[in-house]
Amino acid sequence: MTRPREPGATRSRYSGGAIAFHWAIALLIIANIALALVTDDWHGPARSIAIQIHKATGLTILVLSVARLAWRLAHRPPPFPAGIRRWEAVAARAAHCSFYALMIVLPMSGWLMVSASANRKPLSWYWLFDLPYLPVQGDKAIGGFAHETHEILGYTLIALVVLHVAAALKHHYGDRTRLIARMWPGQVAASR
Repeated sequence: MTRPREPGATRSRYSGGAIAFHWAIALLIIANIALALVTDDWHGPARSIAIQIHKATGLTILVLSVARLAWRLAHRPPPFPAGIRRWEAVAARAAHCSFYALMIVLPMSGWLMVSASANRKPLSWYWLFDLPYLPVQGDKAIGGFAHETHEILGYTLIALVVLHVAAALKHHYGDRTRLIARMWPGQVAASR
């Protein structure tokens, strides 16, 4: 049971909804990047299955990211812990904005890429139901642009994830701000 906050007190942790969105999307992103990298040179039915899973997961990330953005706009995050320098706070905000942009634009570029294909196969959500395509079938210019954009943004996301994890570990363990506790699921002692 959580203790009620005193008037004027600030939270040191993110809300339960923010934590759930963060970890669900993070795990899906890591799984989808790993799937794309591991299966890049596969061929045949195994590649087709992997690509279908990649597409469905990407569109799931898109939906969850839009919902997460709506949640974020309605729920103020906790303030940065004491000891975070101004430039670090600015960098963290820039990274968070970049994450939101990538979590929406990256799946959109993939959806645009498969929609522009002349030889479409059903776009299914984990073989449960078909999803609609965007109205650009057969447009090679859009398909090529979307493919290049998807690949560049994918590598950009990998770099941002590595930077995010490294920064969180540095602040938590190096600076002893207990930063990770703010976003860790379950009951964790409040940040100092």
